[in-house]
Amino acid sequence: MNKRYTAEFKRDAVALALSLEKTVTEVAQDLGVSPEGLRGWVKQAKVDRGEGPAGALTTAEREELVRLRRKVREQEATIEVLGKATAFFARDKMR
Repeated sequence: MNKRYTAEFKRDAVALALSLEKTVTEVAQDLGVSPEGLRGWVKQAKVDRGEGPAGALTTAEREELVRLRRKVREQEATIEVLGKATAFFARDKMR
């Protein structure tokens, strides 16, 4: 089952994982989340703060990428429809 956690919960969980003397696994167990999930949140938080590896996308950049990819798909669909309409009317005009 895929649980969805609020941004506030994730932020607080990351803060706990980074501030305590416990391991990420121990913090995850205390919070009832998967250790892999918490590690991912910590990794993304570090990227968002500019502490990640070169080329890693921040959360804002990931959101923009998703938005732009969606827009490209919509525009490609529009272009396909317009191409078909142009071909249809061109054939109709030739008659």
